[in-house]
Amino acid sequence: MSAPVDPTGRVAALIAAHAKYPSPKSGSFYDEVLVEVQERAVESGSLGKTDIGALMFWKRLNLSTGWTRELNTWDDSKVRDVTGAALELARNTSQVIPEAAGVARVALLELPGCRQGAAVASTLLTAGAPDRMAVYDRRAVDPLRALGYPHPNGRYSRFMANVFELVELVNVTTGVEWRPRDVDKALFMMGMRDGGP
Repeated sequence: MSAPVDPTGRVAALIAAHAKYPSPKSGSFYDEVLVEVQERAVESGSLGKTDIGALMFWKRLNLSTGWTRELNTWDDSKVRDVTGAALELARNTSQVIPEAAGVARVALLELPGCRQGAAVASTLLTAGAPDRMAVYDRRAVDPLRALGYPHPNGRYSRFMANVFELVELVNVTTGVEWRPRDVDKALFMMGMRDGGP
């Protein structure tokens, strides 16, 4: 099997953008909250309301919304049941990543904040399965389209299929092992209008 042709410079663009993502090496602790929640999710196998609140702080979302009020009325054990089932599906290595992303996304549909769009759901899945999932974000979608992919229109499995294709392209072209989150970081930086998160 020969390496994929990359006439548009997609790999170079992704690598350059990924290098700009804030990290502790560059003196930034931007992902510190995400990493902390990921560690708790590994231990517990689920995400609770406290974890979801921390992730929404990391994403800088407005928490004065109907879904956050509704989520607050749920018992945390119910939240953990829903997120635990979704994380188990996302971590299922017997399924290719785009398929696992799709079924995990469906499992989150009952959870307030995850009923429409993929931004909140993808953030939860990325926190719980960081080696397999990526964050769906409007700042990632526009660059994805600029790289020649169709707009995923809120469909997480479609977004992840494109991300997975880019992961394979980078890995085959460079020999470096990227994961979906690496592509997500690169796309996010490519989509930043003000130069940083």
